Order: sequence, then C-alpha cells, then structure tokens
Amino acid sequence: MMKKRFEQLYNIIRRLRAPDGCPWDREQNPSTLRGSLIEETYECIEAIDEGDSSHVQEELGDLFLLAVMISYMYEEEGAFSVSDVLEGVSEKLIRRHPHVFGAVKVKDSEEVLDNWVKIKVEQEGRKPKDSLLDEVSRALPPLDRACKLQKKAAKAGFDWDNATEVFAKIDEELAEVKAALAEGEGAGGAAPSSNLEGELGDLLFSSVNLCRFLKVDPSVALQRTNIKFCERFRHVEKSMKERGLELTHENLPAMDGFWNAAKEGVRE
Repeated sequence: MMKKRFEQLYNIIRRLRAPDGCPWDREQNPSTLRGSLIEETYECIEAIDEGDSSHVQEELGDLFLLAVMISYMYEEEGAFSVSDVLEGVSEKLIRRHPHVFGAVKVKDSEEVLDNWVKIKVEQEGRKPKDSLLDEVSRALPPLDRACKLQKKAAKAGFDWDNATEVFAKIDEELAEVKAALAEGEGAGGAAPSSNLEGELGDLLFSSVNLCRFLKVDPSVALQRTNIKFCERFRHVEKSMKERGLELTHENLPAMDGFWNAAKEGVRE
C-alpha cells in the first residue's frame, strides 16, 4: 500500500509538471520553492506543538509534496532522480547506524553522534571542519543557530558551571544595553547604531544560553510566547471593539486592563 501511495504522489507531480499540466506548478523551480519549504516546516512544527495529529498528518503531506516535487525538478534536468534521493538516504541511514545494521557497540546516544561525525569524514570523504562551529549550518534561523553553536562549544568544555553564572552574564549584557542607550544610541527615533545592535544581540545570545543550560529549546519557548501573545492581544482587540474603543496609544490604559484580564483569565 505504501509503495502504491508514493507512486500515486509521484505520478500526480509528473502530471502537474507536464506541458499540459498546471501553469503555476510548471513555473516553479527549486529556488522559488525554498520559502515554501521553510514555511511548511514551521507549520508542521506548530501542528506538532498543538498535539493535533490530523493537522500533523496534513502538514507532513505538504512537506512530502515539496520534497518529492523538488527532487522531480532535478530529475527533469537530469541531475539525479527521485529514486536516487531515496536510495541515497537509505544507504546513508544504514552506513551511519553501524550499531544497528552492523557489529559496532555504543553505550549511549552521545557516542552515536560522535560516530556519526567520524563516519562522515572517514567513510563519506567529508572534509574535516576547521572548527567545531563549522558543523553548524549558516542557513539555520539565527535563534536555532545560536543554540547549536553554544551546544558545540559546550561539548568541548566551554560552558558555564551553573545557572547563576548565566544569570550574571544576562545582567551584564543588559547593563551594557542600558549604557549604550544612555549614551544616546538609537535615541530620538533614529536607526539603532551597530553598537546598540551588537549589545542587543549579545543579550539575546545570553538568553539563548540560559535556555540551553536549563535544557529548554529557545525556539519552542519563543513560539509558545508568540502564541500566548496572540491569544491575549486578540482578547484586547475583541474587548476594545465591544466597547467601541479604538486601538490607539491614547487608549493604552484600557488595553492594559484587558491585557491583564486576559493574562489572569478574568472575564470583564
């Protein structure tokens, strides 16, 4: 059944890309679909966070579609085929799991990851990285990349001893941001200087470090806050509209009241 379903998807994509297929699908190429790939990935993550299995199923379908469609575009060019992609990932999974498909013994997941890196260099001919940090992709979203960079450094022993030290670093970075503002950086509506931007970046980086140290995924934590903010602000919008009040700075006291009510779960 699984083989039949995959062939069905593949044939649908072939039909869409055919000369008499869909004009929009025919106009696409790997570059034009990059944004969709990122967007659908985050939508899938959101569905997983919501715990809605039917929504996860739908979003995974969208990801499958993009993966197969982009692969088929390269197949059309003669670069490689969809079959090559599937064969390549299957071979890689077997090669990088000698503790499952071979006789290698490992004691924990940490050793699995260490072997993974060695296999990439020794068996796959990947060029050894000049730095541990080079193993972290530059294409990652900044928040995710910051966390992974810190994990790499921590693995080499470059890490805090306890959370108290991380809190102290955050206080230090916050003080530097305040000092930059006191010197007139970014004041008066002007664009922030590179100095202020750098200090704020240091503050964010330290906050990510605290998340990592406390074993909290910063992206997940921020997404939860985004969702919470949206829910509370929608309550503010609804309450203001019910009372005929405009969303303006002059009405901020009213908006603050509705915000706090939403925060406390109180009905006005």
